[in-house]
Amino acid sequence: MGLGDKISNAAEDAKGKVKDAVGGATDNTSMQAEGKADQGKASAKQTGEDVKDAFNDKNDDNHA
Repeated sequence: MGLGDKISNAAEDAKGKVKDAVGGATDNTSMQAEGKADQGKASAKQTGEDVKDAFNDKNDDNHA
């Protein structure tokens, strides 16, 4: 996974955590839900990138 993808996923996760916290502190359930959704998207993207990395590492090992 590229560094840009890692930064993007971390930023999306951080944005989601902030929305979740602000929504919780202000009783704004809509914002809190948005934050949780952002965190979920970031996590899913990270998992997909981890799978690609594992596959690429496995292929690199087989070609060595």
